[in-house]
Amino acid sequence: MLRRAFPIVLAASASFLAFAQGDPDTIIKIVEEGKSRNQTRSHLETMTEQIGHRLTSSSNLEKGQAWAIEKFKSFGCQNVHLEKWGEWEVGFDRANTGNVGRMTTPFVREFQFTSPSWTPGTKGLQRGKAVMAPATIEEFNKNKGIYRGAWLVMAPTQGGQGRGAGAAAAQTPDAKAREELMNALQKAGIKGAVSGSRNELVVTSGNFSVKWDKLPTLTRINIRKSDFEAVTSAILAGKPVNLEFDLKQSFRKGPIANYNVVAEIQGTEKPDEVVIVSGHFDSWDGPGSQGALDNGTGSSVTLECARILMATGAKPKRTIRFILWSGEEQGLFGSRGYVKDHAAEMDKISTCIVDDGGTNYWGGFVGLETQVPFFQKSMDVLNEAFPTLPMKWRTVAKMPRGGGSDHASFNAVGVPGFFTDETGVADYTYIHHTQHDKLAAAINVYMIQSSTAAAVTTFNLACADAMLPREPKNGN
Repeated sequence: MLRRAFPIVLAASASFLAFAQGDPDTIIKIVEEGKSRNQTRSHLETMTEQIGHRLTSSSNLEKGQAWAIEKFKSFGCQNVHLEKWGEWEVGFDRANTGNVGRMTTPFVREFQFTSPSWTPGTKGLQRGKAVMAPATIEEFNKNKGIYRGAWLVMAPTQGGQGRGAGAAAAQTPDAKAREELMNALQKAGIKGAVSGSRNELVVTSGNFSVKWDKLPTLTRINIRKSDFEAVTSAILAGKPVNLEFDLKQSFRKGPIANYNVVAEIQGTEKPDEVVIVSGHFDSWDGPGSQGALDNGTGSSVTLECARILMATGAKPKRTIRFILWSGEEQGLFGSRGYVKDHAAEMDKISTCIVDDGGTNYWGGFVGLETQVPFFQKSMDVLNEAFPTLPMKWRTVAKMPRGGGSDHASFNAVGVPGFFTDETGVADYTYIHHTQHDKLAAAINVYMIQSSTAAAVTTFNLACADAMLPREPKNGN
């Protein structure tokens, strides 16, 4: 249906194209290529189904980055390379499939679950009884024999979430007592600790700053609220409860080198001035997650932006640089490292645009009044091409500071950074770092608009008469 409607859209867009910063004929080709031959879905399918989740420091991420390098090269991009931003002492791998979590008695119930990254797995399927965690060391000593070979079920707090994360009892007087209790339980031979989520989402996180000579030893599992309530209700009813888990995860001895993926279309007139379009390639790796919407979609949009521009023979005046960041989930490490390593070049970076809002479409931007003319012409074209997916500009007095994605690294040093104003029906909270971050949640029509918008916008910015205006320094 989009293809049949396209000639009408082009006719309606003609008046707008005359005012575009880029060559109008090229803009027409970009829109046609983006709408009629879009490959964003194909990129995302490979990323999620053949590679899977892509935790920073994992073998999956390395595999994915090698694939991305070859994709950029296949498009004809220039200066395609990995760029190192740092090293971590320990890496971590989790299998894409085969992780198991369930209750087997008093009835069978399959769990939705996760465990923190950079924590130990189970070394195969481990079956054991479920035992409620003791509140104190005295309670433990009275019942020491019941914990060997058991899965320790962490007592819920008033809010309904298990204490989790190695905290055996919130009511123990201090951290030293909690640590003493957990050490005693591990020495007694527990298989691991099982806690409950506050709702039906299980969120994956983890601490990368572990040491090889002092690796974590406690297997920690978090199951969704309804699963946890089924377990605790059966225990409190006096029924024998048995659980089994198989967590296929392991540590990698470092140092683990960490990289961003970089590719370019070099500018024809001002190659030292740069427009960056990007997304973070790394993801969390909880069982069930494929890293699809956080941030496979943004990475696929970045790849497709490059493909569209190369396929249409676009010749930007400034260099367009495509970057797939890593280390974003642990603290924007890839983009912060890039800004630090390229500090001398920051005055030549016109802007950095980041797509990291999930599967929703590019609904516009938030920025300064002086920046509106640089974006409005692109939005006019795109609003004609995608009339049901409108883009808008929101003016603010100062460029936004902070923010949870890689644009913040650029705004921190005065380079205009934009987190695309994602718009649409997708519920990002339902997906964000959870077991639901899967390919099936991606919305094709939104990805088509986003990648086409990325190509039109970056081409126009790269062909503008000047670099994007910046916020005055020191308020002047």
